[in-house]
Amino acid sequence: MADGFPDAGDSAGPGEARRQVWKISELTRRIKGTLEGAFGSVWVEGEISNFRKPASGHAYFTLKDATSQLRAVMFRGALAGVALPLKDGMLVRGFGQITVYEASGDYQILLKKIEPAGEGELMLRLEALKKKLAAEGLFDAGRKRPLPALPQHVGLVTSPTGAAIRDILQVLDRRFANLHVVLAPVRVQGAGAADEIAAAIDWLNQRGGLDVLIVGRGGGSLEDLWSFNEEVVVRAIVRSAIPVISAVGHEIDWTLSDFAADARAPTPSAAAEMVVKGKDELERRVADARRRLGLGARAAVLGWRNRLDRAARTPGLRDPLQRVRQAQQHVDFLAVRLQNALAGLPQLVRQRTESALRRMELAARMRLDENRNALKNAEAQLRMLNPKGVLARGYSLTRLRGGKILRSAADAPPGTKLETEFADGAVRSTVDAAGGGRDGGENGKGPELREGAGAAGGDRGGNGKRRTRPGKDGGRVRGRPETGQTLLF
Repeated sequence: MADGFPDAGDSAGPGEARRQVWKISELTRRIKGTLEGAFGSVWVEGEISNFRKPASGHAYFTLKDATSQLRAVMFRGALAGVALPLKDGMLVRGFGQITVYEASGDYQILLKKIEPAGEGELMLRLEALKKKLAAEGLFDAGRKRPLPALPQHVGLVTSPTGAAIRDILQVLDRRFANLHVVLAPVRVQGAGAADEIAAAIDWLNQRGGLDVLIVGRGGGSLEDLWSFNEEVVVRAIVRSAIPVISAVGHEIDWTLSDFAADARAPTPSAAAEMVVKGKDELERRVADARRRLGLGARAAVLGWRNRLDRAARTPGLRDPLQRVRQAQQHVDFLAVRLQNALAGLPQLVRQRTESALRRMELAARMRLDENRNALKNAEAQLRMLNPKGVLARGYSLTRLRGGKILRSAADAPPGTKLETEFADGAVRSTVDAAGGGRDGGENGKGPELREGAGAAGGDRGGNGKRRTRPGKDGGRVRGRPETGQTLLF
């Protein structure tokens, strides 16, 4: 027996080696004891992948490096002491016991402590590639195409032995059994898988005759799904002339293929459901369309039949010549009206001419009366503005001999010769004296006038009344216009 395991030949009988047969549970238990005794509790460092936290509160994930991976478990009690939230791509250091999960025979580490150790290498590569491809516009929503409504030919790019192909075919057979499916078998993980996937997408495009492509696989860890994060696969999806549905992993998983594809399905089965609707549903829709089409056709036929019946009852259609006779009668009526109108045309013209003449005469008389009234108004206004009219009311107009109107007593010093105009004539006089005062003289009298020249009072009579002195024209009061004088009115 070596390391706790008995040799197969220890129990050999005479002539042949005795065969040692182990039960799986016993062998696993022996391996568990040996492994736990050899390693005990250790510190490990790796990147978290495929992190899951079910309703129990325990955490299950994988710790991996560039070449290997180790299953890890952290129970709820130990997880409560972790300050940071755990997620895929985190580089952590954990302390725990190496053990074997007997139910599946997998060895794992039962973690008691965990702490961050930096960003995971794969996650850093993924984020860098995602930013690069997004900057080129490969993930833009504007370049994505709609899926065909009722495809007849579907292309599949997946593993021929995986669960994804079985799920897709089952859904397609259940929903539309006569759908044509073309499979391009590829590896979906491991070295060279990304190149196979990209080549299969290009081959299906070159083959032609397909309506839609489904590219995907079942669930797994980040490294299991890594082929669908490769740049070569993303660019193959983008240049595909056929609409592509990405169906990689489970609903919580995502890859760069999901961003580049025209549509993303949470699972391969959901992708098959997106491709075709249920056959029963399509048959129901066709039957409903047939029923509505029949109802519409019957309604249209009934409507045209009703219109035909109404037309048949129309008098014009029953007796077409009736409309012609009515039109002839209307033409005769118009002809009679035209003859009557032409017969009475001269008299009508004469009546209209006489009426127009009367209207012209009436308008001329009214215009003449208006002009006469306007002339009278202008004459009255002119008379009011005529200075002669003012004289007729008892006023007089005094001028100097030169013809200038006398406006102030200061302008008539003694000896000034004046000419005073009345309404019925004019007289000439000479100023004897002029005085100041409010009333024009020293004693409240105006300037004293005398007739002609001579000594004071020489031209007055014994009764003290002023006499008229004959001037060049005899000194008399003129009752009519002088020679050369023109009356306005």
